[in-house]
Amino acid sequence: MNTPHGPEQVPHDPRTDVSVRFALRSTARLKTELLAGLVVALALIPEAIAFSVIAGVDPRVGLFASVTMAITIAIVGGRPAMISAATAAVALVIAPVSEQYGVDHLIATVILGGIFQVLLSFLGVAKLMRFVPRSVMVGFVNSLAILVFVAQIPHLVDVPWMVYPLVAAGLLVLVFLPKITEAVPAPLVTIVLLTVVTVAFSLNVPDVADQGELPESLPSLFFPDVPLTFETLRILAPYALAMALVGLMESLMTAKLVDDITDTRSDKTREGWGQGIANIVTGFFGGMGGCAVVGQTMMNVKVSGARTRLSTLAAGVFLLILVVALGDIVGLVPMAALVAVMIMVSIATVDWHSVHPRTLRLMPLSETVVMVVTVVATVSTGNLAIGVSLGVITAMVLFARRVAHMTTVERTLTSDDTCTYRVTGELFWASSNDLVFQFDYVGDPENVVVDLTAADIWDASTVATFDAIQQKYAAKGKTVTIVGLDGASLERLRRLSGRLGGEN
Repeated sequence: MNTPHGPEQVPHDPRTDVSVRFALRSTARLKTELLAGLVVALALIPEAIAFSVIAGVDPRVGLFASVTMAITIAIVGGRPAMISAATAAVALVIAPVSEQYGVDHLIATVILGGIFQVLLSFLGVAKLMRFVPRSVMVGFVNSLAILVFVAQIPHLVDVPWMVYPLVAAGLLVLVFLPKITEAVPAPLVTIVLLTVVTVAFSLNVPDVADQGELPESLPSLFFPDVPLTFETLRILAPYALAMALVGLMESLMTAKLVDDITDTRSDKTREGWGQGIANIVTGFFGGMGGCAVVGQTMMNVKVSGARTRLSTLAAGVFLLILVVALGDIVGLVPMAALVAVMIMVSIATVDWHSVHPRTLRLMPLSETVVMVVTVVATVSTGNLAIGVSLGVITAMVLFARRVAHMTTVERTLTSDDTCTYRVTGELFWASSNDLVFQFDYVGDPENVVVDLTAADIWDASTVATFDAIQQKYAAKGKTVTIVGLDGASLERLRRLSGRLGGEN
């Protein structure tokens, strides 16, 4: 539009500039990642102390483990925004070492466990994640939520009555503040607000300082004083291997969970050997080792909105600053604030759709059984690795049972001296074991044809079954011809038939 003084001058809005918008987004992301890391660091303190008690070591060992695990995995890990620190699962596995042999042997176990994790990762253990069905993942998520909630109960029993209104106030902030503004993470506001209230009114409630003594110096290099002998390896290797497997399972499951939440894909193999390197580094700094911390990861990703490695790095750095330089201030944080945050994490973690009555009605019974087994096993043992293992085993058994019942055998008399059996389905140990009873060895004519055009042979058990069938017919003076196979099934039959021993 023209004016008497020339074309109208449209004011330039800097927000329309691409570089400015990118800078604004980058600044907002930086703030989100740093504040998320700060919240996670505060939440890690009481848990690291508690896990140190489980492992039978000084609280400093657990706190330094959380620092070094978080910082190292932020650099070498494969899953951005995932938090690794000292965990109950690892503490339970290595606790007997500390009890029987002392702290030096425990640290040596952590280092050896890290080496095992690196080796297992390069051998492809991460690829086993493809065998974890969705129902197990749902059970993993729901049992995690239950465990996070149950872990807060000790902080709500036999405590001053003021703890309860503080927790309630914290929950209200966590629920309603995000509806008003997301400029500052609600968990951080909750922690600061309740700390100020507790100090201002001199409320006598449990705080972080009551959980254990905080370190006053930086972690330093530590070389465990253990004999470098085969006997030492024989003693520590079983514990180290158990720690490696438990840590990898929890970490890879957590990585997959974060993948689903963020709609991104992470490098599970890199995450596996990254966990190993983090444990090796942690051991050489005198830490008790660890793996992915599921509760704090959910707090970081789902509640605080973190998406990059910066939040993980910030959690480790902030944790170090908090426990070493600001220990006196951190000690004033009421446990009620952290309890409120973790309760909200547990509520946000539950897959509510999976337990909705309509979903349960639509879902196949076998899927629900697998989920329930995973949840019950995890909650009853307090170990996510055990729950996931039992869930996967249950899923495999139910799948094998279902597939086994899909195998059919149809008999057709094609002439006076020939009959044909048409076998349909997937033939493996569960479906082929009863196959030997589906043939009429006495009543059949001299020539029997077994048509496997609509079937596949998957294992040696099935080949042994057909060997047994042929032997039973041969004992009656009759011949058996197997037709219709090709590819791997035919190659498997040719390679193994007649070489598996006696009758089935």
